Amino acid sequence: MSTQSNAMSEPSLRSRGISAATIPAARLIYWSIRRELCENRAIYIAPVAVACVFLFGFSISAVVILAGLHAAVWLDPAQKLETLHQPYEYAEIAIMATALIVGLFYSVDALYGERRDRSILFWKSLPVSDLSTVLAKASIPIVILPLLTVAITVITEWMMLVISSATLLIRGQAVWTFWSRLPILSMWFGVLFHFLCVHGLWQAPIYGWLLMVSAWARRAPILWAVLPPMAIGFAEKAAFNTTHFGELIGNRFSGGPEGSAIMEHHMAMASGPMLSSAHFFISGGLWIGFAVTAAFLIVAVRLRRYRGPN
Repeated sequence: MSTQSNAMSEPSLRSRGISAATIPAARLIYWSIRRELCENRAIYIAPVAVACVFLFGFSISAVVILAGLHAAVWLDPAQKLETLHQPYEYAEIAIMATALIVGLFYSVDALYGERRDRSILFWKSLPVSDLSTVLAKASIPIVILPLLTVAITVITEWMMLVISSATLLIRGQAVWTFWSRLPILSMWFGVLFHFLCVHGLWQAPIYGWLLMVSAWARRAPILWAVLPPMAIGFAEKAAFNTTHFGELIGNRFSGGPEGSAIMEHHMAMASGPMLSSAHFFISGGLWIGFAVTAAFLIVAVRLRRYRGPN
């Protein structure tokens, strides 16, 4: 985008009476989020592709799994339930891992990429503040991507249920027995809390750090995002023979004690995840993480305001 076209766009907008003050902030963020989804289609294409591959494999193995369960009369109900649930756990893990990778790569390139291709000149000519832009970009890995992942996971597991039910009907077996032994609603409830709380809110400081580095780095943002934490961890180990910083980073990726509690109640009744989520939202670690994320995003806003194209 040339400087001349940017200079022409600003008077055009002003002549129409369009300014950041006349457009509600929520609407600006909404359209900024839509822009991110349109420009970064891997946000939803990658999880959908993994889900399709998994469904293809599951449809092939469904006959073998269900036939084995029907023949294994020696299994107690708990073992049968675990065997039934395993493919659904694998689907959740595959989609969750894909979403995590997509979120990390998106965050580290979100603000760097617009400076690299000089599109920042065009976007800054629009009546959208740096704060709105950064908040919209931060909402993608923290809120939007987890919710999309939940929707993709629910649809995938629903299709797995349909495939399993069709297989049972063809074999002349009882479908209701299979449905009664698989707590699908509590599974989906657990997926919602796990993806949104652990892989969104709890990991917010990680995404905030990556966005700040993306706004600052002029070259190789991935290296600048990874090397400083590694250097701090090695320095701590060499100086004090401790690994507190590494454990802190690992805690953010794993979800911490509250996130682990949500995972433990994943197969429990709905009150299990609800109780775990209550502890999650009042935990000090979550709110400290929010404060750290806010600090990173404030720095990212200021860097975007004064940094030009690379």
